[in-house]
Amino acid sequence: MSEPSTPVTDHTSTAPPDGGPATRTGRRRIATFDDYPAAERAVERLTSHGFPVQRAAIVGRDLRSVEQIVGRLTVVTAVWRGALSGAVPGALIGWIFGLFAWINPLIGGLLLAAYGLVLGAVLGAVVGLVVYAFQRGRRDFTSVTVVEPRHFDLVVDEEVAAEATRLLDREV
Repeated sequence: MSEPSTPVTDHTSTAPPDGGPATRTGRRRIATFDDYPAAERAVERLTSHGFPVQRAAIVGRDLRSVEQIVGRLTVVTAVWRGALSGAVPGALIGWIFGLFAWINPLIGGLLLAAYGLVLGAVLGAVVGLVVYAFQRGRRDFTSVTVVEPRHFDLVVDEEVAAEATRLLDREV
């Protein structure tokens, strides 16, 4: 924990456990952690002391977007990815149409699913190739984008903040 208890101007709607109407309550930050596992351990400590953890939340703060490059994009990978992305919906749509066959819906469904898989893969490959061609070398890589918080705040409802702070301080 790196920061003391600080009021947070987060007002959320919380429903009581009995399913009654939701009420608006303020929340208080009782601790800040540099990594998520430390925030989880704090919630586990509260849980082990019988604290009503449904009144707590772990809030990520100072968000940043990280784009991890996972590989190079070539014509072959663009066509392959397009074919895969077209094959699955093609097979699913073919199978659904096959279920409406009047005579022998199982064979009709499987046959149309196979046709849909092939047609979807071909169309997906063509679309992948066209998209790759229009990029003209501007983005010749594949990536995955994630949003990562730098800090994690443990916040609790204002009414139980003193109890949560006491329980966490007792464990330190």
